[in-house]
Amino acid sequence: MKIYEHVKIHEYLKIYEHVKIKEIEMGKRSAPFKGLIIGILLAAGMFIVFQFIRASPDKQAGSVVDEFYRYEQEGDFAKSWALFHSAMKEKFPKGGYIQDRAHVFMSHFGVETFTYTAGKSEKLEKWKMAKTGPALDNVYRILVTQTYKGKYGNFDLKQEVFVVKEKDEWRIMWDYNQ
Repeated sequence: MKIYEHVKIHEYLKIYEHVKIKEIEMGKRSAPFKGLIIGILLAAGMFIVFQFIRASPDKQAGSVVDEFYRYEQEGDFAKSWALFHSAMKEKFPKGGYIQDRAHVFMSHFGVETFTYTAGKSEKLEKWKMAKTGPALDNVYRILVTQTYKGKYGNFDLKQEVFVVKEKDEWRIMWDYNQ
């Protein structure tokens, strides 16, 4: 073997050794990076599962009921009316609903606001708003208790509220079956 070839092989071995050392060092440095990536993936997975649970249909229905009654508490009847199903909007034109709610609850009952509790949602496979109305699928029933404290004393108003999806939005309905 010539000296030239021996030097060249020696240089290759040094380069190879240097590369291997760097690979080992990089592996040690990348271990925390791999842990970070795994942690991020686990957090993202937990977030997705949480969103799925939180966004379940019964939870969404309950959220719409809460939103509706918060608007009613604030006396913002235009916003609560907007959460009605189209069949309810036909029954109560917007202007009339706003006037009636303000007049009956605020004036006649002598109260400024109320508290409410919403019970657990119960899924119904089929339900009708009225005997002659169409049967609706996948409806949630939630018992709402409104507590009023006014000049005529304290009283509770209990009402079953029905929540149904209409055009991909959850909407409020009341029962008119006799």
